[in-house]
Parts: sequence; structure tokens; C-alpha cells
Amino acid sequence: MTQQLDWAKGFLLDFALDTGASHGATPTKRNLSQMQDMYQDAKAAARLVAGGDPLVYEFYELGAPEHAGDLAFGTSIVYPGKVGDEYFMTKGHFHTVLDTAEVYYCLAGKGGMLIENPEGDTNFFELTPGQAVYVPKRYAHRSVNTGTEKLVTFFVFRGDAGHNYGAIETEGFRKLVVDCNGAPVLIDNPKWAGGGA
Repeated sequence: MTQQLDWAKGFLLDFALDTGASHGATPTKRNLSQMQDMYQDAKAAARLVAGGDPLVYEFYELGAPEHAGDLAFGTSIVYPGKVGDEYFMTKGHFHTVLDTAEVYYCLAGKGGMLIENPEGDTNFFELTPGQAVYVPKRYAHRSVNTGTEKLVTFFVFRGDAGHNYGAIETEGFRKLVVDCNGAPVLIDNPKWAGGGA
């Protein structure tokens, strides 16, 4: 039975803590083939795609009204895995309304949030269950799974914020999160289009 989402009067919604799935929400799925150019090791990405094209992440969003006074929310699941030394991650995005913040709360797994503003300020916040990260306005953000289980997060942002994936698809993030002797470290992204050289 599908729950009614009454955005004017309120509603209660159940979330499965192991998957983040909410009753009635359909996930959007991203396989590696849809984002393989975002990884630094093109050969490793091509091998993984040819070997089965793994599911990298999926998210459940409830389709909130696109008004500043409403809140969009849902869950994101990033699967464990690596392309070369680089951890599985989401595409990452700015908000169309750039002055929009977002909050992510970790439900399960281990990972982090990579953030970057247009001026180049970058940070990586590690996340474990029970921790929340505040992504300030004007920052692109990307979830990264640095563990061996699914990284499940709950997110919320203003309803009219929108998503701008194009800037990240074109230029990338300035930094990448890679495995160095079992620990996540930030390195410069050799594919960053804004870097000159």
C-alpha cells in the first residue's frame, strides 16, 4: 500500500535503515558505465564495465514540491568498491540555486562527503552511523564509500534548489579520494579541467 505524501498537511514515512528505501519511492540508479570518465584510472574503469558494469550508487527522492518553503529529502546508497585506488562515489553536484545548503545524516556504513566551492576551497568529512555533515551553500558535494559495506545516508535540502551536475561532469572536482594503505586520502585530480597546467 503506497503512503500518501501530503506536502500541505504533513505525513509520516518509514525508512529501511539497511537500504534507505522508503515506501513508495523508486530509486535512481547509477552504474559505472554512466560515470566512468569521472575516475582517474580509465583502464580500470573500462575493465570493470566490461566485467559486469557494477552498480555504484542509487538514491531515493520523494519528489517534493519545488518551492523554497518545502524540503526535499531522501536517501542515498553508495556501494563498496574501487576503480583502481579510487573509491566508489556519487557523481556530485552543485545546486541550481547555488546559495543552498544540504544536510546528510549517516544511517549505515563508512565513508565521507567531499565538498568544494567555485573558488577551490575543498574539504572531506568522514562519516559513520549517527554522524551528520552540513554542506554549506555554494559547495558542490559528493558522497564517497570508504568502507566494505553500503554507505547509506539521509539527505534534506530546500525544495526548489535543483541539481547542477553539468559543472562537475565538465570540470570534475579538484581533489579525489583514494585508498592509501587502507585509509582515505585526498589527492589532486589530474583530470580537473579548470587546472590549466
